[in-house]
Amino acid sequence: MTGVTNPRRPAATAPEEAPIVREPGDSRPRKALTIGAVAKILGQEFDDISISKIRYLEDQKLLVPRRTAGGYRLYSQADVERLRAILRMQRDEFLPLRVIRQELATGDFTGRRHSDESQKRRAASVGERVTSFSQDELLEQAGVNESFLREMHDFGIVAPQRRDGRLAYDETDLEIVRAAAELSKFGVAGRNLRVFRTSADREAALLEQLLGAQLSSRSQARRKEAVENLEALAGVCGHLKHLLLVRDLRRLKSAAE
Repeated sequence: MTGVTNPRRPAATAPEEAPIVREPGDSRPRKALTIGAVAKILGQEFDDISISKIRYLEDQKLLVPRRTAGGYRLYSQADVERLRAILRMQRDEFLPLRVIRQELATGDFTGRRHSDESQKRRAASVGERVTSFSQDELLEQAGVNESFLREMHDFGIVAPQRRDGRLAYDETDLEIVRAAAELSKFGVAGRNLRVFRTSADREAALLEQLLGAQLSSRSQARRKEAVENLEALAGVCGHLKHLLLVRDLRRLKSAAE
């Protein structure tokens, strides 16, 4: 019986060893990282990071790592910090890639962005968790005194919750007080702000009619969809209200000319 010799499979080509690179302005040589090493490093902070996600962000032109002659990606420390900033903007501020691309274009992507913009986005969001403040903390951050805050209470402009016998404010309350303080510089008092509160109550009642049943559904998927729709409709309502205001102000301007 003639023996048959099994053909040997060619050995897999090993990835090229990551070379030593120097970052601009850094005298210390650092070893470039493979995509797998980057995913492992960032996995300590981001549970959902994966090689495929990093490749997707590269396809979206948010990352441009170097490549070896064999086609392997090599990431510098600057690339890692850029990627870290992208992931934080997605996770903490829920920014779409289009906006993230604009942020990166400013050149400030240290990953330690000021929290004020993030706070404002959370304050204007229906579905996001917001940070709580004590009264003293709110007064300090808003830059107002107790008398002004009491006026906002009296006219129902702010409506904090009571926890453990104390008033608890959130980031939305903070932004409301800040906006009211700006208007007060033009002589707008608390009683004048009731028109905004009345309008908001009516809009909320309308959206409750549209989505109330879906929000109280036993299905988690339906409730999640309802919150997303609520967020979208709130944005549309706010945009419509702004357009109506602009239209009337444009007429006011024309009449004065």
